[in-house]
Amino acid sequence: MNQEKLDFILNKFIPAINHLPTSAAGRWGKMNGQQMVEHVTGFFKISSNKLHFPLVTPAQHLPKFKMFLLSDTPFKENTKAPATVLGEEPLLLQTNNMEEAIAGLQKSIYEFVDYFKDDANKTTLHPVFGELNFEEWILLHYKHVVHHARQFELL
Repeated sequence: MNQEKLDFILNKFIPAINHLPTSAAGRWGKMNGQQMVEHVTGFFKISSNKLHFPLVTPAQHLPKFKMFLLSDTPFKENTKAPATVLGEEPLLLQTNNMEEAIAGLQKSIYEFVDYFKDDANKTTLHPVFGELNFEEWILLHYKHVVHHARQFELL
């Protein structure tokens, strides 16, 4: 398991966003700070099987996507989830304030780790990358949170 990346997710990302204002604008994209936190929370809920989306990637493209996932290549600026998954516009706020959003994110991160604690080889479906096990999810979550930390200049 990639403990360093999991450590960043568990112990460095939340402190990095703790002082991010709700209305903070990213260097790219349309989400404000709170929308980004809620977006990342949803991503963790997918990995712990609490939120479901259908697979949108054709089977023949999954190996290429998996190669990207396993690489150290970061997401490019302005990388967007497929519109068929999240739509073109940021989702409306789901929580009352940034503190509530961050608490929800922290809870969803712990639920992710807990979901895989008894079987790191079980998988859950990511709508773009397909079935992922715990290690693969760690790699994807790490790429994802670093992408958004860069977007909001938190690194």
